[in-house]
Amino acid sequence: MNAFLPADILMPKTDAMEKWAVIACDQFTSDQAYWDRVRKNAEGAPSTINLILPEAELGTEKEAEHTAVINATMAEYIKNDIFKTYENSLIYVERTLENGSIRKGLIGMVDLDAYDYNPGSTSAIRATERTVVERIPPRQRVRRNAPIELPHILMLCDDHDKVLIEPIAAKKEGLEKIYDFDLMEDGGHITGWLVSGKDVEDFNTALTQYSATVGEKYVGLKGTPMVFAVGDGNHSLATAKSCYEELKAQNPGADLSNHPARYALVELENIHDEAQVFEPIHRVITNTDPQALLAALKAEACADDGFQVKWYIGKESGTISLDKAKSQLAVGVLQGFLDGYLKEHAGDIDYIHDDDELIRLADQENAIGFLLPAMEKSQLFRGVIADGVLPRKTFSMGHAREKRYYLEGRKIK
Repeated sequence: MNAFLPADILMPKTDAMEKWAVIACDQFTSDQAYWDRVRKNAEGAPSTINLILPEAELGTEKEAEHTAVINATMAEYIKNDIFKTYENSLIYVERTLENGSIRKGLIGMVDLDAYDYNPGSTSAIRATERTVVERIPPRQRVRRNAPIELPHILMLCDDHDKVLIEPIAAKKEGLEKIYDFDLMEDGGHITGWLVSGKDVEDFNTALTQYSATVGEKYVGLKGTPMVFAVGDGNHSLATAKSCYEELKAQNPGADLSNHPARYALVELENIHDEAQVFEPIHRVITNTDPQALLAALKAEACADDGFQVKWYIGKESGTISLDKAKSQLAVGVLQGFLDGYLKEHAGDIDYIHDDDELIRLADQENAIGFLLPAMEKSQLFRGVIADGVLPRKTFSMGHAREKRYYLEGRKIK
């Protein structure tokens, strides 16, 4: 069985789709005003803001209040028949971003039995970064008794030949369009087409062939090849996995092979989509002896013909060559060194997206900055396969407003 499958997808029966769809809960975590605006904008209409817990509310009095009403609101929406079900279907999605590019995706469900977020996993679906297990319990409190799920998870495939999503995109004009609207809070535009019947069968056939031969592109690389990587929403998928494992533990011997909790709804995207941009995340270390840190880095983690990384100390700058034998990625070599060095020496690390901001921060006293290169798309899967998981803060998939919005749903009870 394939690890990504068609699902019975729920869509709201509403004329106010711009009020229904809200951005992923793990965005704008320091901006409560954003979420207050969302609640106000959604007043008077069904909305996913009533079905999710923004992380900006974690640790506040709003957390318990909103957690208590989420499942009740889900049940109320089901009772009031606000959903239409598209059985055994996929949804092809086009998201128009701020720069005008169009990011393609496919909504379906993944098999949680094929997913393992632990480092060193050999499963078909793997996390791209280390999962912080302490972040799972608040999400479990919402999902554990929830009758439906809403995805903001972005799943990635390494489909150089574009045999999975792109053939569906090529025939979208012959598909039924089921939504087409502007997303709130400057989220761009989104359009979705129903993929069903013969088109689902064709996709399943293509995915079976893709999965059977995916290892051929990683010949000679240490580690076990994988089919999909979690690009965004890893902790939400880990929560779904944890709840499913909890259910199995509570029902020893029961056949849960067809239980809806075995699966989780996601959006599948191709890293080779032209609109898919991986932006680097740089490192700055403050409150340290920058020359001593640089000397230790040169002594411990550099080699000829390595990854070229530029460093900044005040007005000085230079380039170091990081040893490729230590990781598939420049950031892997650097982060591995910094993790060890900062355990033994003074220093505070921060992760910076903007080049100019990195240089500005490195101009402080007792600071050093490293300007990392953008990760090549083909390095993502190779890095996870070879190194287990990528170092934290390896890359960013677009800006905050370009993250996945909650839109489609699926029953999990």
